[in-house]
Amino acid sequence: MLQSPPMTQRLTPTAITLLVIPPLMWSGNAVVGRLVAPLISPITLNLLRWAIAFVLLLPLAGAVLRPGSVLWPQWRRFALLSLFSIGGYNALLYLALATSSAINVTLVGASTPIWMLLIGRLCFRVRITRRQWLGALLSLSGVVLVLGRGDWQLIRHLRLVPGDLYVLLASIAWAFYSWLLARPTPESAPLRADWAQFLLAQVVLGLGWSALFSAGEWVLTPAHIAWSWPLAAALAFIAVGPAVIAYASWGAGVARAGPAVAGFFINLTPLFTALLSSAFLGETPHLYHAAAFVLIVSGIVLSSRQ
Repeated sequence: MLQSPPMTQRLTPTAITLLVIPPLMWSGNAVVGRLVAPLISPITLNLLRWAIAFVLLLPLAGAVLRPGSVLWPQWRRFALLSLFSIGGYNALLYLALATSSAINVTLVGASTPIWMLLIGRLCFRVRITRRQWLGALLSLSGVVLVLGRGDWQLIRHLRLVPGDLYVLLASIAWAFYSWLLARPTPESAPLRADWAQFLLAQVVLGLGWSALFSAGEWVLTPAHIAWSWPLAAALAFIAVGPAVIAYASWGAGVARAGPAVAGFFINLTPLFTALLSSAFLGETPHLYHAAAFVLIVSGIVLSSRQ
């Protein structure tokens, strides 16, 4: 029987490397998603990304799809998990990148732990401490600063571009997903012990949601796809890096460092995105981005203290 890792462990160079890879990959996902927005509709991009990831995961974890697998008796739970993550969060992320900058998207996305607090209180009746409320206010102040582009007049008369709304919805979807993960069923333990099987179980059902949403995109909107080598390279990267490699590295890193320490490495995502956006998109970070980052991270650190 696998034992749960302690909340904190010694932070070794190997653990640091493993925990730095995922935010770097997720930053690359945001930048690449922004780059290919003119070439492919966002929900179709999400469908193709996870279809490729499915093919890559099949040799590693195909046993989970066999008749008699522990997946099928709990397929409804995994269908819900995949709705909030693969089908929902990722599609909303690419929708956000079609109209908002990669820096804005990752900064607002960094506030997800605060949405987890609020959803925990509203939906699961988890008590929020005074320190956590203060942390939530700090982080939400950072989000408002990003949404208002650092302009007080814009903040006073806040008008969201579609991308801002999509990334807020994506953050809330991921918070629901995280709460479901935090309440595992005993039956899911064998799947959770194997990162590849656990991911494939979500991908196979998430592809159903993604296909449904993509069909709606092609019926209801002027969807498009312009096949080219740059698009093929982008699809290969987002399927291999941010999906498979990042997920595997994160699991191994958490096992070595513990979830409490590992959680802080997620906050590297906006920093990496700022650097990559400046290099590849010409989206130069502004002073308000730095101020928002400090507010969001300070709020998360304050909320996480006992």
